[in-house]
Amino acid sequence: MSSLPETSNPLISVVVVTWNAKRYVEECLSSLRMHAPRGTEVIVVDNASSDGTPQLVPDNFPEVRLIANPANYGFARGNNIGIAASRGRYLFLVNSDVNVPAGCFQKIIEYMDTHPEVGLLGPQMLGPHREIRRSTMRTPTLLNLLGRALALDSMLRGTRWAGGFLMGDFAHDRTREVEVLNGWFWVARREAIKQVGGLDEQFFMYGEDLDWCYRFRAAGWKLVFLADASAIHYGGMSSAAAPEHFYLEMQRANLQYWTKHHGALSSIAFRAVTALHELVRIAGYAVIRLVKRPVRSEATHKIRRSRGSLSWMLRSSGARQ
Repeated sequence: MSSLPETSNPLISVVVVTWNAKRYVEECLSSLRMHAPRGTEVIVVDNASSDGTPQLVPDNFPEVRLIANPANYGFARGNNIGIAASRGRYLFLVNSDVNVPAGCFQKIIEYMDTHPEVGLLGPQMLGPHREIRRSTMRTPTLLNLLGRALALDSMLRGTRWAGGFLMGDFAHDRTREVEVLNGWFWVARREAIKQVGGLDEQFFMYGEDLDWCYRFRAAGWKLVFLADASAIHYGGMSSAAAPEHFYLEMQRANLQYWTKHHGALSSIAFRAVTALHELVRIAGYAVIRLVKRPVRSEATHKIRRSRGSLSWMLRSSGARQ
C-alpha cells in the first residue's frame, strides 16, 4: 500500500481509532499495508494512548497519517476527527483490533460500486480461530428487549420472533439487508455521511452504532451485511481490563440512545425491562454458581456486574450520570 499525493482524492480512506492496544494496532496496520489497494489513505486517530502507540505509527508505518489527540475523546469523536481529515469516496472505519485479509477490500468496493443505494456496509466478522461471529442486530424495541431479558432468544433460536434483538436466528452466512451493523468495521459512502452526519459525540463508547444506523435508515439509505467479505476481529481488547466498568458504560449508552429516540415516557418502560434483564441474570447465575463449581468464579463476576448495573439503573434519573 502507498498513499496518494495530498492533491489526489483516493477511492478509499481507512480510519482507525486507537487507545492502548499497541499489539493489535501493529497487526491491523500491517494487514492494511499488505492488502489495501494502492493509493488507500490510512488515518490513525490516537486517543492519548500511553502504551507506545503514538510512537509506533510514525516509526513503523510512515505512510500512515497520525492524529494524536491530547486526551481520550472516545470512539465517536475519534472517528469524526478521522472522517473530517479524510478524502476518500468510501470511508472504512476499522477497529484497531481488526486484521483485514486479502480480498476483503476488493469485494467490498465491488459491492458498493454496484449498489449505490447502500449507505453503510459491514463485512462478516471472524474470531481469532476463524469462526463466524455475530456482527448485526435489530433495532431495539421494548418487545425484543423483553425477549432478551427473559433469555427467550437463547432458549428458542431459529425464528425471527425468538431470535430477537441479537438476531439469534441469523447465522451470518449470507448477504442481506439489516437494521443495525455493529461498529467494529463500517464502510460508509461519503455522500451518505454528508446527508446523515457523523457519529453522535454524546456517545463516548457504545450506543453510537445503534444511533448511526437508525439515522442512516431514517435518511433512506440501506444497510447491508456482506457475507462474501470477512475480516478477523479479536474483540474486547480495551474492555478486558475493566469489564464491569465497560458493561455499565454500555448500559448507560443504551439508555442514552433510548431517551434520544423514544422520549421520557418510553424510557421508563426501557428502565423496567433493563432492570428485569439484570434480575433474571442475577438469579440465573446464582443457580449456576451453586451447581457448577468449575465456573463459580465467572458466575460470581457476572452477578456482581448485573448488581452494579441494576443499582445504577434504579438510582439514576437521567440518560447519563
